[in-house]
Amino acid sequence: MKVLKIGAIWCTECISMKPIWEEIEKEIPQLKTEYFDADENDELLKKYDIKEIPSFIFLDKEDKEILRLKGILNKEELVETIKENLDK
Repeated sequence: MKVLKIGAIWCTECISMKPIWEEIEKEIPQLKTEYFDADENDELLKKYDIKEIPSFIFLDKEDKEILRLKGILNKEELVETIKENLDK
């Protein structure tokens, strides 16, 4: 599974989520994540119809969207969600 993380350097919620994602990436090494700055990626924002940040787009093995989350997330719930969808 891959997760597209969309945020911005000025976004306080995005900054709050950064250490949570860093912990998760260490705990679940098979998870692939990519960060995109919303201010520098207009095409990505249009492609995925991103209206708010932070947004997290979960993609399956074929790069099809399977889940979308946004805002500040609880680490435990996020880990559970990732593990439930990891093999997709």
